Amino acid sequence: MGQVIGEVLPLALGVAISPIPIIAAILMLLSPKARGTSVGFLMGWVLGIVVAVVVFALLSSFLPESGSDAPKPISGVIKIVLGIALLALAVRQWRSRPKEGIAPVLPKWMAAIDSMTAGRGFALGFVLAAVNPKNLLMGVAAGVAVGSDAPNAGASVVAVVVYVVIAASTVAVPVIAYLAAAQRMATPLESLRGWLTRNNSTVMAVLLLIIGVVVIGKGLANFS
Repeated sequence: MGQVIGEVLPLALGVAISPIPIIAAILMLLSPKARGTSVGFLMGWVLGIVVAVVVFALLSSFLPESGSDAPKPISGVIKIVLGIALLALAVRQWRSRPKEGIAPVLPKWMAAIDSMTAGRGFALGFVLAAVNPKNLLMGVAAGVAVGSDAPNAGASVVAVVVYVVIAASTVAVPVIAYLAAAQRMATPLESLRGWLTRNNSTVMAVLLLIIGVVVIGKGLANFS
């Protein structure tokens, strides 16, 4: 069990530290319909994470692998391919950094957050978790790790729970904190939003680089 949890931890952190969903959650918390949209977004975010990792865990559990101590070449190849894709995204993020003195460009849909309903917030959270390429790649990698490396069903469930809790934490914490103390959270949330907006590309580039290298290393280990 420890091995599979060790594999999903960096991937869960990669989803958790992804700036765009955090910025979206903060903008919702600063919007006129803060409570409804933020709770809807959080629910969609958690469901999207669950769906991505569970679907690919189930699919990868059917891979024709041998015993737990034997080489797992198919799983290894999949992980290496996913790792390379993450490295490619890291390069893309690094090149997309705004030049000094130029304001970062955020997705156009963020301008519509003030008018979002709880239902649209839910849909947005699900899309960012389960369809967004960066988070989907990490969900796929986590699913492959769970499905191919977990020794039994119990270990798979524990690994999925650990992955989901950590991956969802950075959106869940500000939403829960806001619901508990809305007035005191406004200023810290605005400061955090500004920092994440300025450093989004750099944070994601470094994060994807590290996780890509880790995933490739795990894939290479499956050949021995």
